[in-house]
Amino acid sequence: MKLIVGLGNPGRKYELTRHNVGFIVADKVAVLTSASATKTKFEGELCESSIGGEKAAILQPHTFMNASGQSVRKAMDFYKLSLEDLLVVCDDLNLPSGKLRLRPSGSAGGQNGLKDIIRHLGSESFPRLRVGIGRPPEGWAVNDYVLGKFSKQEQETFEAATTRAAHATISFVNHGVGQTMSEFNADPAAPK
Repeated sequence: MKLIVGLGNPGRKYELTRHNVGFIVADKVAVLTSASATKTKFEGELCESSIGGEKAAILQPHTFMNASGQSVRKAMDFYKLSLEDLLVVCDDLNLPSGKLRLRPSGSAGGQNGLKDIIRHLGSESFPRLRVGIGRPPEGWAVNDYVLGKFSKQEQETFEAATTRAAHATISFVNHGVGQTMSEFNADPAAPK
């Protein structure tokens, strides 16, 4: 059993914002794997799926980004999962727009959702898939940028990046961190 957690903020106000990349990826994984109907559980929205014969729960915490850990902790305890069975998908300001980076563990790197999950789990040793949203333009406040919607120019990049991240998530369930890192951390536009 795997737990896939897409981070974001609930409500219409935050739909399709840069900070909700994790929700967008979780929705795409649910569609691609024909997941069950969504239900309210663990202070979030939850659906279940079978991915390559492995059972997977897909969770979108509705506790707001900075309090994501309490939702994740409840799901981890309910399913009795180990840290390596968890994959957290989130946005990352420090990665170029559209770039993916999967890691088996690491610090929060300034991402408040990850920071709260680390606090609730008492460990940094769980896989996370970061989707780059790039740095804010000159003169923009970070909060305004991450809570802003994608510009027309960005929409194509993020449509492709979130679809690729959904496929990376499915690969994580089927093949684990190592193989998925080698396939998806590389720039898809780079020559082979």
